[in-house]
Amino acid sequence: MAATTTIPLLLLLLLAATVAAAAAELSVYHNVHPSSPSPLESIIALARDDDARLLFLSSKAATAGVSSAPVASGQAPPSYVVRAGLGSPSQQLLLALDTSADATWAHCSPCGTCPSSSLFAPANSSSYASLPCSSSWCPLFQGQACPAPQGGGDAAPPPATLPTCAFSKPFADASFQAALASDTLRLGKDAIPNYTFGCVSSVTGPTTNMPRQGLLGLGRGPMALLSQAGSLYNGVFSYCLPSYRSYYFSGSLRLGAGGGQPRSVRYTPMLRNPHRSSLYYVNVTGLSVGRAWVKVPAGSFAFDAATGAGTVVDSGTVITRWTAPVYAALREEFRRQVAAPSGYTSLGAFDTCFNTDEVAAGGAPAVTVHMDGGVDLALPMENTLIHSSATPLACLAMAEAPQNVNSVVNVIANLQQQNIRVVFDVANSRIGFAKESCN
Repeated sequence: MAATTTIPLLLLLLLAATVAAAAAELSVYHNVHPSSPSPLESIIALARDDDARLLFLSSKAATAGVSSAPVASGQAPPSYVVRAGLGSPSQQLLLALDTSADATWAHCSPCGTCPSSSLFAPANSSSYASLPCSSSWCPLFQGQACPAPQGGGDAAPPPATLPTCAFSKPFADASFQAALASDTLRLGKDAIPNYTFGCVSSVTGPTTNMPRQGLLGLGRGPMALLSQAGSLYNGVFSYCLPSYRSYYFSGSLRLGAGGGQPRSVRYTPMLRNPHRSSLYYVNVTGLSVGRAWVKVPAGSFAFDAATGAGTVVDSGTVITRWTAPVYAALREEFRRQVAAPSGYTSLGAFDTCFNTDEVAAGGAPAVTVHMDGGVDLALPMENTLIHSSATPLACLAMAEAPQNVNSVVNVIANLQQQNIRVVFDVANSRIGFAKESCN
């Protein structure tokens, strides 16, 4: 009898181990619902703010001794959000995903100038704590230094008597003022105690482009989620972003290196820029259109930490941008293969739009991004070409990096990542890609 009861017990133990090893998973939602039902017009509207995002990605951290990216600077409205809990008991918030920012922050009550009336209430959380200016976190958030001791004494006052660490940062067309705090962050069934974040108390300027409730920093620095979570997620997260073809689709954010990550993923090394250590750089070795390699000048994709040159994988930029010589070569090869009889027109950020009635079905070639490690990221057609639902028009869904920013940075943006599982394995310094239907 004992033997017959042992087998079910072993099965239960194995099942429990499998569940424990699985990655935590959260739904990823579109943050903005454009007024136009056409995917092409929607993307054009969303991409208008890409210039501000690219300026943020291409700038260097200017603070001496701080290698992480600024908490927020010149960013565009985030494209995707996840539902998280903050405080005890948990208060539900929709936090914007940002792979190029470290710090997490939330709009807190009271705040008469924040973009939403649905705010995190510190007074209702038993685990909330303000952090003083003497906290080791304060310099990382570029907070104000503690005042000098009164009376000329050298003895430091006790932390309880020190002012809270306060900081202010620009974001898009506005700026916000925040206090440094810690509380329990809940992501799915996981609880991360004493999570350090910024509690926003006021916003100056227009709030149109700000996250409504807050932002979850998924960068590589010490303030970011993977660093603060410690061994909980083993330095790994992944996402699969839903298609822009429907704003009612949702994708997923998986946290941890468990069984939820795909086995078919192909990895490329993750490069590190000490001046912008939050960013996820990869080494692109080339592009191909159909079966033809795009002929670009030598060194066009080279990584250079001093200038910021290279290629960044980013969740916040809408359409992929290539430096001028790379995009010119890509566009030329794409146009050569499409051979649209009436030529090409420009629309918004796109300059290679053509009449689809004049091109045979299947006439648009696929674009493949080649990376170190033998990774050949063949973009699905909906990631390469955007169609108008109102007219027989389609556009190559990429563009040249704007000339008013550091034009040495290439950005693989979220439109080209949709319906692809992107794995950020910081522990092993690699980024992986696998096809997946995320919707």
